[in-house]
Amino acid sequence: MATMWRCTGLRWSGEGPVLGWEGGRSSRLTWGKRVAFSVPEGGLRTCVGARGHACPMRAPVPSRGTGARCEECARLDRAHSVAADTIADDPRPYHVYLAWFGPGMVKVGITAVERGPARLLEQGAVCFSWLGTGPLMAARRTEELLRAALRVPDRIPYADKRAVRATLPETAADRAAEVRELHGRAVALAQWPDSLRPEPCAVVDHVRVFGLDRGPGARGEVERLLPGATVSGELVAAAGPDLHLEVRPGRVVVLDTRLVRGWGLVPAVPGGAVRAVPVREFTQALLRAFPGVG
Repeated sequence: MATMWRCTGLRWSGEGPVLGWEGGRSSRLTWGKRVAFSVPEGGLRTCVGARGHACPMRAPVPSRGTGARCEECARLDRAHSVAADTIADDPRPYHVYLAWFGPGMVKVGITAVERGPARLLEQGAVCFSWLGTGPLMAARRTEELLRAALRVPDRIPYADKRAVRATLPETAADRAAEVRELHGRAVALAQWPDSLRPEPCAVVDHVRVFGLDRGPGARGEVERLLPGATVSGELVAAAGPDLHLEVRPGRVVVLDTRLVRGWGLVPAVPGGAVRAVPVREFTQALLRAFPGVG
């Protein structure tokens, strides 16, 4: 019987995307690398635990969810979390940033200064700029200020991000335009917190980092894995938790690696590229739902 592996998710290093595996192993991903695995017949997706600890119940979790945690472990994972806004006494300095994912898709967020741009890579931001630096609560107040005064969201659904990656503006200047415009409006707000130091607009573009300038764009996404499923394709791009796999010439499908967590995986059986896996197409109607995309 083939050895079974369990993926712990995709992370970004200074050298690019890396897949992690239970037991501490990792696989560095490079463009052109074949990503191939199968879920055994009768396989079951189980909870991945919380904060480095295994789920004591190995509870089953739904195949569609990206969290891969049971209710109890999800609650433990979000306890004392900056992202969940459950702590207010973190003494570290924080960046406030503006992240752009496609036309009409700019969000505001915060990340610890010590993390550098890692949070932006994890979210799949096509480009970004720092907006300000200061204490955690000042950074939080700035997020609220931009939401209230400029109607800037702090979340953009991953499905929306994926749908527009194949039709991004060609030049870095065009991709940066919305960030630059919003940055100027944000730092001019009268209610800007005194303890937050404004940062100059310096847009960083991730198109080449993500490989989005290579090959055909994705036109669909894997909805979930199932027992007996096989996924196999050449890696042409990656953004955030997503792998863009060319499963046959000219046919690129996005695999959200968060859907892989919790499954036991074995080497792919020879043959098909995507088998027994539901794929949602990015229809033209969906693409037209976003301003500036055709």
